[in-house]
Amino acid sequence: MSKKRTARLEFLYGRHAVYETLQAGRRGIYQILVAEGATEKGLLAEIINIAGERNIPVHRVDRQKLDEKSDAHHGVAASVSEYPYVSVDEVLEKSLSADEAPFLLAMDQVQDPQNLGALLRTAEAAGIHGVFLPGKHGALVTETVVRTSAGASEHLMIALGNLAQITEMIKKENIWVAGLDSDIDTPSIETVDLNRPICLVVGSEGKGLRRLVRERCDFMIRLPMKGRIESLNASAAGAIVLYAAAMARLNSDPNI
Repeated sequence: MSKKRTARLEFLYGRHAVYETLQAGRRGIYQILVAEGATEKGLLAEIINIAGERNIPVHRVDRQKLDEKSDAHHGVAASVSEYPYVSVDEVLEKSLSADEAPFLLAMDQVQDPQNLGALLRTAEAAGIHGVFLPGKHGALVTETVVRTSAGASEHLMIALGNLAQITEMIKKENIWVAGLDSDIDTPSIETVDLNRPICLVVGSEGKGLRRLVRERCDFMIRLPMKGRIESLNASAAGAIVLYAAAMARLNSDPNI
């Protein structure tokens, strides 16, 4: 007889991370820890009010206990269930049923949790329908990612899987796959039409896209670099491309 899998608990730190997790309502939230002496106004007051409405225990604790766990808790932490990843099919279903062309993001082995968090924050703000991560050899959604994304990760549908296989599934749904590249021979972003059903693929820091993922892209795009440095980090480059695509879609909307 197989043993029942025990749910893993996590702690999230910071007012935005905890507040957005409460707002998203996708995780189990078991208790809220508030540092003694913290000014209970603004987001912290809202967190405490929401917890009261949902019968989530709120405990006042010595600030030092939170300091020992995080240097960016801002007076609050939450004990929660692990991140609710979804299936690739669920992401595709959402994007295909939206009242606009599919808008997706894939990240190929982005290693730095802060880069991942920053890019997820931009993706949510830009209106991405869903995100794909490889699941292995790359950052996953951890406490650091949630905090760096200011809780935006809690509102996103994120699926794990083999990106080479996922891109093939995406293309079968008539969604274009565009990879971000730095090669000088790659077409510059301003010359490419991004107003289409699209999945943008951002590579890892330094190495870019893996060969199998690159080969499955329909086309590549690069950011023009006018300065002395050769490239931007993954979160900065990805943010620019995300908003370039978002603006292309926005500017073509006849209702605006």
